[in-house]
Amino acid sequence: MTTSTHDRIRDLVLVGHGMVGQRFLEAWTEQPAARGWRVTVLAEEPRPAYDRVHLSSLFDGSTPEDLSLCPDGFVAERGVDLRLGDPVTAIDRTARTVTTRSGATVRYDALVLATGSVPFVPPVPGKDAPGCHVYRTVEDVAAIREDAATAGTGVVVGGGLLGLEAAGALRAGGLATHVVEFAPRLMAVQVDDGGGAVLRRKIEDLGVTVHTGAGASAVLTGPDGRVRGLALSDGRELAAGLVVFSAGVRARDQLARDCGLPVGERGGVVVDAHCRTADPAVLAVGECAQAVDGRVYGLVAPGYQMAETAARTLAELDGEGAGRLGEGFTGADTSTKLKLLGVDVASFGDPHGSAEGALDVLYSDSRSGVYRKLVIGADGALLGGVLVGDTDAYGTLRPLAVAGKPLTVAPEQLVLPAGFGAAGPVALPDDAVLCSCHNVTQGAVRAAVREQGCDGVAAVKKCTRAGTGCGSCLKQLGTVVTEELEAAGVSTAKGLCEHFAHTRAELYEIARVTGATTFSELRDRHGSGEGCEVCKPTVASILASLGNGHILDGEQGALQDSNDHFLANLQRNGSYSVVPRVPGGEITPEGLIVIGEIARDFGLYTKITGGQRIDLFGATVDQLPVIWSRLVDAGFESGHAYGKALRTVKSCVGETWCRYGVQDSTALAIELELRYRGLRSPHKLKSAVSGCARECAEAQSKDFGVIATSAGWNLYVGGNGGMTPRHADLLAADLDRETLIRTIDRYLMFYIRTADRLERTSVWLERLEGGLDHLRAVVLDDSLGIAAELDDLMARHVGAYQDEWAQTLADPDRMRRFSSFVNAPGTPDPAVTFVPERGQIRPARPGEAGQTLTAPVLIAGARLEVVTP
Repeated sequence: MTTSTHDRIRDLVLVGHGMVGQRFLEAWTEQPAARGWRVTVLAEEPRPAYDRVHLSSLFDGSTPEDLSLCPDGFVAERGVDLRLGDPVTAIDRTARTVTTRSGATVRYDALVLATGSVPFVPPVPGKDAPGCHVYRTVEDVAAIREDAATAGTGVVVGGGLLGLEAAGALRAGGLATHVVEFAPRLMAVQVDDGGGAVLRRKIEDLGVTVHTGAGASAVLTGPDGRVRGLALSDGRELAAGLVVFSAGVRARDQLARDCGLPVGERGGVVVDAHCRTADPAVLAVGECAQAVDGRVYGLVAPGYQMAETAARTLAELDGEGAGRLGEGFTGADTSTKLKLLGVDVASFGDPHGSAEGALDVLYSDSRSGVYRKLVIGADGALLGGVLVGDTDAYGTLRPLAVAGKPLTVAPEQLVLPAGFGAAGPVALPDDAVLCSCHNVTQGAVRAAVREQGCDGVAAVKKCTRAGTGCGSCLKQLGTVVTEELEAAGVSTAKGLCEHFAHTRAELYEIARVTGATTFSELRDRHGSGEGCEVCKPTVASILASLGNGHILDGEQGALQDSNDHFLANLQRNGSYSVVPRVPGGEITPEGLIVIGEIARDFGLYTKITGGQRIDLFGATVDQLPVIWSRLVDAGFESGHAYGKALRTVKSCVGETWCRYGVQDSTALAIELELRYRGLRSPHKLKSAVSGCARECAEAQSKDFGVIATSAGWNLYVGGNGGMTPRHADLLAADLDRETLIRTIDRYLMFYIRTADRLERTSVWLERLEGGLDHLRAVVLDDSLGIAAELDDLMARHVGAYQDEWAQTLADPDRMRRFSSFVNAPGTPDPAVTFVPERGQIRPARPGEAGQTLTAPVLIAGARLEVVTP
């Protein structure tokens, strides 16, 4: 490549069109110098760049198109010649040409290698047998899914990031899943022993069997040559019909080796800080390159930074000359935050405390599966850390570690959960990197708001690219943008949406005080526009909380979301699940038989839920009323699994059966569930009652939980065992039954009255000004003077309750909505298909020849005769 001015159009060839290759194209075509270049992209895969980080979403119904990173029109608008399925096979540096698999020869003035990496497959016997796979491309996923349909059991070799993602995909596909990791713990690079132990426990709780400290020694095959198992280095054998190798990657640098470019001792094309190889006409970026610090980076964020550096290098050399090269790439933050098998995991900075004098600050709660470790330097700076089970603090902690400055708060406060002396908001320096994917500092975000007029997160994302990569910085990004707007005196919208300037809590009060019974009435008096997907279901929930009739009547019916709209849970293939209420988890043999007969007659998939009831999957819209009719006739009612309402009140058997029980927990659980059934709230509500301190019902992980004592009942509130676990707080101790129920009544109605949209009790309690003490004063001491109102609201709910299923069956107008096709009632939707698996059904995956289910359908009303074909 020369630095002199050229009259002719020059040729830039990009080898590879993965995530980093696409980012290079975006960065390069933004450069003014790009106008003098013709760009040719030679790619091996048959499709443009896609999001390889979220490859596992293909197992959940996403399509390759959903993962695309190359917008429609991007290539054509920029004059890029993109050639798919025709990879480069040779480079002639003397002639400055590349040869492709098809035999085409393409000349270049500048060549950029973005060939990425290849999966490492241990050199064990049988590794190429049918049933062995790697996990890297869309085609790999398709092959794994095809074999998984008949495998029964799958083994993943490798317990790192990709290995655990692959394990999650196999488990989601219904396979018994094993993970084999040679290191002594999972994710050995990212987490320490303590974090690895918590991660392993949580993953094994999900049914995945983990084998650490052992490697694969051979793939075992059957007479047909296909995989039948895996032999481990410790002598054990695992029976399996599928093996996925996900034991790391290796830089794809063979093209560079063949043309004489230097490569690192452990692979990777050697580049300088400006991503130039030993040949000034050739650059390399991403996983195929060894950076100037001697590392090969296997993460997206460093790859993006290298791509941007290479684009600047080409532009600067094309214009001002090599002596004017700007900032280069000398290394990157390798922090990671992700969810593996539903478990939140993050590591940042120096998670293992390798720096001299480093000390660890630990918080570990094995019961809730939360582990936090911070590594603190001798000067008090945060050097790194590990988070497992709860990664909410990642957005704050990672920038602090990257900044490398002494902390302004005690590190112990940064690891403690809310309610145990945790620190409040921690100020970040402006040079702290907020978005590591695009290397955007907090100062740059503040400048975008202050100097460039960005008035919200969306505008800042467009201006700075912050938050457009992995997305882990979005929460912190929103906080910084709001802070900057408020500092400038700009009023930040706190309303529900663009149609209502009021919050959810304010709208609740307006509806309660004015007696408004419809969305239109609230909108016309207190809002604007037509409404949206945010305000419509929120107002519908408020009106339902206040007891304004059946949720499917009149205008209410059009406000509901997909689940409430049909009083059932929409599943991935368009079918629905039906969950009858089983109060306290107590059910008679006759009730079990009825549910079993319905599942058998309709061919439904059955599953015992975590809330101690039975879920029936696979019903079509037409079948829902028939199923309800049989359930209602047998004494069942809606379990409200579809609504933001009370789900269940779990229980143990208590003193009635258990020799440790001190109270009748089952009877109380049934009483509470029947009292609060159908109670609509800002988010779902879960509860449990344990008959003794052994806590078998897990009451302290619920929105409200009760534990028996010898003197009465202890009431815990604000717990959450879901995505962000939170241990419930003790609100009151040794309550008698009457006081307990009155306290729960007030707690629930105060929550419904004051919480934000889709805000769980755990988040609400932490946000509530005054916290637990304020809540205790309101519900026990009536500090706000509203206890009578709260009592009255609950009494109205209890007195007005009616089963939504039974009400729907009794009303022909409500029944008319339950049809897949309005012009052909009773006709099943041909797109809703199933295949057999483990003696039941499951949704057919793309490419599988599924079948529709046929079952009796109720056409117009509960009183009509049901005819079975």
